[in-house]
Amino acid sequence: MDNLAFEMNEDAERKVVSEGKMNTFSRMEKTRQWSLMSIFLVCLLACTITTVIGVLIVSLVYVNNPQPHSEPGAQSLQTAIPVVPKAVDPKFQFLYHLPKSKVFEYPGGTIQWARYRNNANDYLSIEEEAFGSSLNSQRSQISLGTLRIKSSGLRAPHWHFNANEHGYLVQGTAWVGVVDDGAVVTTYNVTAGQVIFFPKNTVHWIKNVGSEDCFFLLFFSTHEELQTLDVDDVFFSTPEDIASRSLKPEGGINFIRTFHKQKEDQGVNLPPNLAELVVNANYSQSPDNFVWRYFYDLKGSKEHRFPGGIIQLAQYWKNSSELSHNEKIFSEFLNQHQKALSLSTLRIYNNGLRQPHFHFNANEMGYVISGCAKVGIINAQSSTEFDIHIGDVIFFPTGTQHYIKSTCDEDLLLILAFSTGDQLQTLDMDDYLQATADHILAQLFFKKQSEFEKIPQFKEDQAVNLP
Repeated sequence: MDNLAFEMNEDAERKVVSEGKMNTFSRMEKTRQWSLMSIFLVCLLACTITTVIGVLIVSLVYVNNPQPHSEPGAQSLQTAIPVVPKAVDPKFQFLYHLPKSKVFEYPGGTIQWARYRNNANDYLSIEEEAFGSSLNSQRSQISLGTLRIKSSGLRAPHWHFNANEHGYLVQGTAWVGVVDDGAVVTTYNVTAGQVIFFPKNTVHWIKNVGSEDCFFLLFFSTHEELQTLDVDDVFFSTPEDIASRSLKPEGGINFIRTFHKQKEDQGVNLPPNLAELVVNANYSQSPDNFVWRYFYDLKGSKEHRFPGGIIQLAQYWKNSSELSHNEKIFSEFLNQHQKALSLSTLRIYNNGLRQPHFHFNANEMGYVISGCAKVGIINAQSSTEFDIHIGDVIFFPTGTQHYIKSTCDEDLLLILAFSTGDQLQTLDMDDYLQATADHILAQLFFKKQSEFEKIPQFKEDQAVNLP
């Protein structure tokens, strides 16, 4: 009995142990199955996410690089031909045919630009892009715009965030207004051949008060895209209650609500019913001590005469002893402003030559008012030569040697802007060769020292010379 009981008990214990092991194995198997399932689900999720991301990337690439549309009647299967960028003549780093640029039309006039653009799609041609990119990469601190205002038209009151503005009136008569930071208003009249100056962030306007179009050349002291705000745009962007509280007009906010923004941009303004709107216009002139801060009579300034032409300058002069009282006002005020420009007219007689030279402290930009010429440029990378005609814009980076030879029967007339508010520093080829020791030149050019005695020294400055 004892042995039987013992055996029965032992069998029972073995059964319990066996069932325990089976339960443990079952739990382990289930756990293993859940682990495999988890891994499978994680892998499946990862694959799904990767597929979705891949599809999105392909979609974005397709959107940003749309395939060409087939023309009606064309074969559906086409061989993709890579687009090869057109080569740009290197001269267009220094030359721009402004008459070919986009004309921005307004009710009262037009504007055209020779400047850098943030969006390359805004350029009309690869030549325009080459010129704009050159201005920016060379940090020229100069951009140019032409402004044509119809009779009685108005360049709306505005200001520029990132540039001083210098203008030269080629044609017409205008009345100019400037509002400085003390809310002091300066107004003056300007005629052809005179210069205007508006410091950065100074409110100003230009009104054509003559019977013919006004045509301005406007230079801005920036190589970035110009940033401008017009007064009407600011007004209509201001909440009505804020405008009402600021101006406190009779009728309050109801008066503000009587103003309506025009559908067409009023950058250059000329209402068709102007005679009904304005019945008493006063084109007054402020005292000279205010006017000459923003005005310079370039055509009436000193003529620097040379055998082959004439140069006149609207710039800062360190030695102001030869300046008039009013010219001193302009010179000193110009020098007070960072990144101001200097302007100049250059007249070259037929077959005259502005001899090779370079500027130490300024980039140079020019506009052809009349005549034609051949221009040559020599920099560290290369040299190039090209022709220029009326309306063309030229650009010479600091330190780049350049020359201009008049090739028309009529005089060549250029308006030039230089990226400095200090006195311009220039060195001509004859001056630096004459200043170099003849034995240095003999060694450099493999010529006998005595040969350099054949280069004459002139009493008269040959900056602009004739044969």
